[in-house]
Amino acid sequence: MKIEVGVVLHRVLGGLAMSLAVAAVGSGAALAAQPLGCLIEPEQVAEVGSPVIGVIEAIQVERGDRVSKGQVLALLRGDVERAAVGVASSRARAEADEQAARSNVAFARQKLERTQGLLEKKFISEQALDQVRTEYEVAEQRLVQAREQKRVAQRELGLAEAQLAQRSIRSPFDGVVAERYLSVGERVEEKPLFRVAKVDPLRVQVVVPAALYGKIDTGAFASVQPQLPETAAVQAQVTLVDQLIDAPSNTFRVLLTLPNPDLRLPAGLRCQADFGLDLPVLAGKHGVTPSSPARPIRPTSFRTEESNSGAPGRALARSY
Repeated sequence: MKIEVGVVLHRVLGGLAMSLAVAAVGSGAALAAQPLGCLIEPEQVAEVGSPVIGVIEAIQVERGDRVSKGQVLALLRGDVERAAVGVASSRARAEADEQAARSNVAFARQKLERTQGLLEKKFISEQALDQVRTEYEVAEQRLVQAREQKRVAQRELGLAEAQLAQRSIRSPFDGVVAERYLSVGERVEEKPLFRVAKVDPLRVQVVVPAALYGKIDTGAFASVQPQLPETAAVQAQVTLVDQLIDAPSNTFRVLLTLPNPDLRLPAGLRCQADFGLDLPVLAGKHGVTPSSPARPIRPTSFRTEESNSGAPGRALARSY
């Protein structure tokens, strides 16, 4: 049975927000500074894999370890790549061809100068001078060729080093290793090796009743109380306010950024967010009086919608 977790969570929180709004309307009073349910999530989660196929040679980190951007998480076998780097490095450092070409140019230049002197004294012909001048030009071209070959060897060294670097699996950002999927000796293809989560800063997702739309701006602050014993409320800043309202729940989503430099708060916590706003009373068609009964907030249950053929369908949230 496939469940759309994000949709279910949004509608569950949205249903709770709407129930609180209806309760406030039924009592004829605004819901003053009522905290809203929220969820603390990692700022970013990455399934870290390998760009090449290979066999794991070493694992450098384990689940729960803190990692920094660029840190090596695992190594793949790279004997062939290391050998290729050694060969390319030797070619890139080779100086013999260029030095030999440079010496030939110097000798050909001296020979050309002597030949020009002999021509001035009428000891040789113009044809002999042309031959010596051609030898000098050929020597210069060989020097240029030797230098180009050295540059090509340096590029080949860079290519070999890049191929070897692909055998090192690195963390894409600072964070925590949330999961390790494979072990030493296993073959890596398309399946990721690690799940890395960025937990500084954290992201807080709040589902807000539509009655508060337009009252929460980007850059505003909210007090977030994590549902963790002996944990004080912290300040988070609004980074995103949805421009769309979810019609079934009549709510919209707000994202906040919560600094977590010492990693004191774990991701995945439920929380309460307080924007310090009053939920306004919305009068119905016939008005609302203080004596009107408030609609009770009942627990949300889940049922599975089945198709006509009896096959399991998707999970639905419903308030009774």
